[in-house]
Amino acid sequence: MDTFARSRANTISDSMNDIEDLGLVDDGDIVLDEAALTLAWLDHDGTDISPYEDVLSDIASRLDEVGTGVTDAAARAACLAQVLAEEFGFVGDAETYDDPDNADLIRVIDRLRGLPISLSILYVAAARRIGWAADILNLPGHVLVMVGQEAAPVIIDPFRGGVRVGVEQIAALLASAKGGVSAAVRHVAAMPNRAILVRLLLNQATRAEKAGRGRRALSLYSRMTSIAPDYPHPWWERARLELADDDVAAARASLTAMLEITREPVLRERVNSTLDSLAMQ
Repeated sequence: MDTFARSRANTISDSMNDIEDLGLVDDGDIVLDEAALTLAWLDHDGTDISPYEDVLSDIASRLDEVGTGVTDAAARAACLAQVLAEEFGFVGDAETYDDPDNADLIRVIDRLRGLPISLSILYVAAARRIGWAADILNLPGHVLVMVGQEAAPVIIDPFRGGVRVGVEQIAALLASAKGGVSAAVRHVAAMPNRAILVRLLLNQATRAEKAGRGRRALSLYSRMTSIAPDYPHPWWERARLELADDDVAAARASLTAMLEITREPVLRERVNSTLDSLAMQ
């Protein structure tokens, strides 16, 4: 079993090798909080990672204590909110929402503040560590946590301290989405682990580019293609930024890699057209 599987045979400090390995393991074997911590560590070279690993363990240990004998989804959701929000103090950063630290798990743990995706990782990973079923739901412009997999799971919002989210609130989110409910409902699903990590990095990449830090954004898209090599979007964005950096050879390589994994005719035509134009340069 690999580094990111259930075994913790190696330490997170082997992160550059880990990030390549992460692209190879089965999605279900990814341990979300460990993977997110490794991705954060890439920007904190020299930082002692063990205190952060200890926090993740402490959260799970405390949740195990509070949740002893608790079996129904509603009670488990309440335990998660008690431990993560009330006791450890993790809440959404509404004041400085676009701060890049909110998508960096090391800084999230330092500041006890984060984005919906980073806080949801903490909630879901803690639940899974003690054997509870939990997933991150992808809604338009937001993510929520679903606790339980039975007929009536409970949905909570880690950004708002783990409060329970009702059907009416979810319907309002869907209705406010571009294209309305019919278009948005197709995206409401439990996110695969890789998609969660890509979403975490994407938050950082888009903010970096908006701040004029193109090479920082390129580095983040490169990480995405390492951990999720079968996802076409990061390859496209990587190639776009490589072209902006006048690295035509790298852009060709990224587009070729994208072509190998893409089966959608319109997207393949777009990639081939771009490659043809580059060949004429």
